[in-house]
Amino acid sequence: MRTGGLIVTGTTVLLPGAETPPLTTPRDAAREAAERELAKRAYHQDDPGLFERALDRFWEWIGGLLDSASASTPGGGYGVLAVVVLVVLLVAALWWRLGTPRRTATSAGILFDDGLRSAADHRTAAEAHAAAGRWTEAVQERMRALVRSLEERTLLDPRPGRTADEAAAEAAVSLPGHADDLRAAARTFDDVTYGGRTADPDAYARLRTLDLTLERTKPLLTGPTA
Repeated sequence: MRTGGLIVTGTTVLLPGAETPPLTTPRDAAREAAERELAKRAYHQDDPGLFERALDRFWEWIGGLLDSASASTPGGGYGVLAVVVLVVLLVAALWWRLGTPRRTATSAGILFDDGLRSAADHRTAAEAHAAAGRWTEAVQERMRALVRSLEERTLLDPRPGRTADEAAAEAAVSLPGHADDLRAAARTFDDVTYGGRTADPDAYARLRTLDLTLERTKPLLTGPTA
């Protein structure tokens, strides 16, 4: 309203010719309007995704653990680094020693997983694999040939599900002079079949020699004396 030469706006008095003040918005309404505006998709196109946020939280958690460990470990950060290096070396040593697990322990070492074949069939397959440089398959087939040959000579009873270790232990009863070689052969079979190891020409040569040697070995039919 105008009073004399003055303009009165609410509780504010303006001199004549002064600019009219801008409209004001209540604080709560202004905050709500700002929140609605900032919630629009255009403002969040470059925000990190859920995976990136989770990864950031994970690294923050790791950083917190390392900070706590360095505060309580002798030597601080260097002590934590030494512990981490020792753990990595231990894991690497176990991995090298045990190899990559391929199957569960219940199936480890099972020799025959296909139809019945003769020792001659397994030997032929082993030689074919060896000629092609497939040493893992050659070792597997030669071990099967060895065990099948003992079954054909009735030194072992044919039994489905027999493991390489069981075959070696049972064969050692009638072939005690080759007990160590039989155990080594079974261990080689398990390593390359279920332990993630790769066979080589030497491993195959040892198994082939053992197979041919056992063919010429006279068994101890009554078993070892007490």
